[in-house]
Amino acid sequence: MAVALVKSASPTPRPDPIVFLTGGPGADALGGIEELTDAGLNRDRDLVVLSQRGTFSSQRPLLCPEIDQFYADRVHLRYDAPSTGDRYAQAAARCHERLTAEGVDPAAYTTSENAADVADLRKALGIREWNVLSHSYGTQLALTYMRMFPQGIRSVTVDGVVPPSEASPGWTWSSMRESFDDIVAACAAQSACHRRYPDIGATFLRMVRELEARPVTTYVMVPQVGRVKVVLDGGALLNWVVRASHAPADFPLAVDELAHGRPERIAEQWAASWIPGSQGMFAHGFSLSVWCSEWVPFETPAEQLAKGRQAFPELPPSVLAQAPQLPFLRQACRNWPVPTAPASVREVTRSSIPTLAISGSFDAQTGAQWGRFVARTLSRSTVVTLAGVAHGTFDTPCGSEVITSFYDDPDHPDTSCVSSVEPVPFLVGSEGASSS
Repeated sequence: MAVALVKSASPTPRPDPIVFLTGGPGADALGGIEELTDAGLNRDRDLVVLSQRGTFSSQRPLLCPEIDQFYADRVHLRYDAPSTGDRYAQAAARCHERLTAEGVDPAAYTTSENAADVADLRKALGIREWNVLSHSYGTQLALTYMRMFPQGIRSVTVDGVVPPSEASPGWTWSSMRESFDDIVAACAAQSACHRRYPDIGATFLRMVRELEARPVTTYVMVPQVGRVKVVLDGGALLNWVVRASHAPADFPLAVDELAHGRPERIAEQWAASWIPGSQGMFAHGFSLSVWCSEWVPFETPAEQLAKGRQAFPELPPSVLAQAPQLPFLRQACRNWPVPTAPASVREVTRSSIPTLAISGSFDAQTGAQWGRFVARTLSRSTVVTLAGVAHGTFDTPCGSEVITSFYDDPDHPDTSCVSSVEPVPFLVGSEGASSS
C-alpha cells in the first residue's frame, strides 16, 4: 500500500501525527492531499495519508473501467429501468472476471482487513500514538479500527458518518430525506427564496413523479466532452440532489426551471457528475467487495423498500425500488461473489477514545443524524453539525478550525465558529411563472 508522509507546516510539530482515512469505499486518499494541506490540517502535526488496499495508488488496485464506462453511459439511459440495472450487473461481471483472471481475490478487500492494515501501519512507522481523521466510508473504517485495535489511538474525527451497525443500501434513504428537508427549510428561511419559491419542496417531489411517468430527453454541452444526450427520469432527479447539496445555491432555481419545461440546468449538472469525472482512478471493485459482503447481506429487499417508503412516501414504487446512490446494487452483487462478512462487522463501536462526530446539515450521502447516532456509545464524544455544508466538512473554514482545535484539546474543542455558519443565499430567478 502506498503511504504519503506530509510534513507539518510548523517547524516544531506535535509528536502525535494525524492519519487520514478517505471514503468511497474505493477513493484514493493520496489524491486528496492538497485538500488537507489547503485546509491547514497539517498546521502543527504531520499527516500520514494511506492509500487503502485495492485503491489507485496502491499495488493491484481494483479498478473497473467497465463500471466507469457504464456510469458515463447511464446519463442517457433511464436511471430506474431494469435494463439499466442489467448493464450495471454486466459491467460488474466483466470486471470481476478480469480481476480474478489476474489473480486478485476480491474477498480479501474488507473493512476488517483494512483496519488491520491501519494498525500495522502505525507500528511500521514507529508511531507511539496518533490521531485519526476519517471521511465518509473512512468513518466506517475508523469506527471498526477503534473497536478492533484501540491501542495507540489518541483521538478520532469522523466526518460524514457511516455507522458499521447500520450501513446498508436502504440506509441511504434517510440521509437523502434529511438533506432534502434541510435544503427546502433553508430556502423557506431566506425571505427572497421563500417569496419566489414558496412550494419548492412540493414542486420537486411532483417533478420526480412526473419524470418517472414521462422521462425528459435533452442534449447539453459538457466541458471536455461536447454534446451529451441526457435522460431525466424520477430516479435521476432524486439522485441529482446529491450533486445539488454540494452547490445548493441554484437548487430552487433549477427545480423551478425544470417545472416550467427547462431541464437544461439540471441535465448539465447531472451529466457533469459522471462525465468525464475521475474515470480510471476510483476502485469500484473495492466498493463492491465491501458493499456485497458487509452491507447487502444484512438487509432484505423488503427492509430496504420499507426504508424508502418511510423516507419518501410521496414517490412511486419504481423510484423507491432503488436506494439512493446504490441503484441495482443487489443485482450487481450477484455478479460479484464474495462471502458474507461475519456478523461482528456490524457491532456497535463502544469506546472512551475522544471522538469528534462532525457533519453537514445538507449532507445527502451520510446525513448529520448519523453523527449523533454513533456518539451515543462514544463516552467522550463531541457532536457538531455545520449548517448548509454537504458531504465533508474538513475542507471548510469552520470545519477545519473545529477539527484542528479538537486535536489540540480532544475533550474541549473550540466550536465557537459553528453558530456563524449559514447556508449560502439561494439564487432567485426573474419573476415569471410561479413554481407552485
